Amino acid sequence: MTDDRITLLREQAYVGGRWVDTANARRAVDDPATGDVIGHVPELEALQIDDAIEAAHQAFSAWRRTSAVERADKLLAWYRGMQSRREDLARLMTLEQGKPIAEARDEVDYAASFLRWFAEEGRRSQGANLPAENPQVALGTLKEPVGVAAIITPWNFPLAMITRKVAAALAAGCTTLVKPASETPFCAIALAVLAEQAGLNNGEFNVITGQGKLFAERVCADTRVRALSFTGSTSVGKQLLRQSADTVKCTAMELGGNAPFIVCDDVDLDTAVEGALAAKFQTSGQDCIAANRLFVHRSIYEEFIQRFAERMNAMGVGNGFDEANAIGPLIHEDAVQKAQSLVDDARQQGARIMGREQSEAPGPRFFMPTIVADFTPAMRVSSEESFAPVVPIRAFDDDDEVIDAANDTIHGLASYVYTHRDARIRKFLRGLEYGMVGINTMDITGPHVPFGGVKQSGLGREGGHLGIEEYLETKYYCVGEMPIG
Repeated sequence: MTDDRITLLREQAYVGGRWVDTANARRAVDDPATGDVIGHVPELEALQIDDAIEAAHQAFSAWRRTSAVERADKLLAWYRGMQSRREDLARLMTLEQGKPIAEARDEVDYAASFLRWFAEEGRRSQGANLPAENPQVALGTLKEPVGVAAIITPWNFPLAMITRKVAAALAAGCTTLVKPASETPFCAIALAVLAEQAGLNNGEFNVITGQGKLFAERVCADTRVRALSFTGSTSVGKQLLRQSADTVKCTAMELGGNAPFIVCDDVDLDTAVEGALAAKFQTSGQDCIAANRLFVHRSIYEEFIQRFAERMNAMGVGNGFDEANAIGPLIHEDAVQKAQSLVDDARQQGARIMGREQSEAPGPRFFMPTIVADFTPAMRVSSEESFAPVVPIRAFDDDDEVIDAANDTIHGLASYVYTHRDARIRKFLRGLEYGMVGINTMDITGPHVPFGGVKQSGLGREGGHLGIEEYLETKYYCVGEMPIG
């Protein structure tokens, strides 16, 4: 039974089933809404990271031989632990990440769902029998775990981005080294507390706090680490691919996005507005699948902007612990400065800027939601991922034009289309160069979904039946004809 007296906020890393610290540097973690320090975590040194790699390597030999049923049982125990501490986890997330508490609760549920999904999926990973020309010969394939997996996760979804990767890896029989974002390490550490209670306490799941650059250098160069999964910016993903080349690691990359949100002239306008609001402002716009560019048919363009602006300006902005607030702080003050620079650049090039004044922001890390109407391809908001509540909108006249505009980016993660015509739906599904297309909905994620992008938005898929494949190798076998007797 879970002991709720055990605190989830610990100021240590978790390596090989032990809670570890360092005698040297410790990093302060603050509340982005207030700037108050929450606590400190150790910045593990190179030798400590190497110890963690060895712990995961040693644990792998036993974990890979553990039955799929036992692995599933431990993942399900972890899932139940997350459920039992749902409110504690949500409040911890709002405290260190800033997102509104209702969204934090939803993320806890979302994160836990991956533990349940992959607990079940691990029991369904199957090889195949292959037909042989000689009936006395047996051919087939086996699925075997890759090995130790290094996992680097971002700050915007500090629970779900860990469980989506780790649950798949553990279900496959791999052991894991998790480097959470330095801005949000306490959510990862809380997961380690619950993992330990679930019996994952022998090096199967390790949380390493400290400098991301040092962690990447150590794991990328180490042949004991066989897989690397990263969620973050495209530029960092490219660097990690370069660093992993010498050891030829299995890599999975979920990188940047520049999601178009297309509103055609045959839709219910209020439904499209509500979908656009949800697609843009979840996690205060700090989401790789957030709508980054809105394209609205010219016949409804001005009315859409008016209704969108009315709803946007009514959204509460402030501390995520206030249930009335829908938009929380940005993670850094430099994120606020970037958002302002995008708006200023667009204003200087003729865009219409709409929304509340930034002077109304409740703190230095808050950015008031802002519409950038009539944006053009020359403006930075067209090509840069804002990761903020900045809403570029422009009109379009025909479907071919907007498909070309939507595809005019190096990214290809998520896209959204609102239309009720079947022929249009088919055209957009085929024409949009994105790994994911939402039609008349922005709710496109879940544990059963193969999440991922094309072009420079990444490699591989997470979630669904494909998610576990990132951590499995296919071994072919051929059993020759045996003599009788």
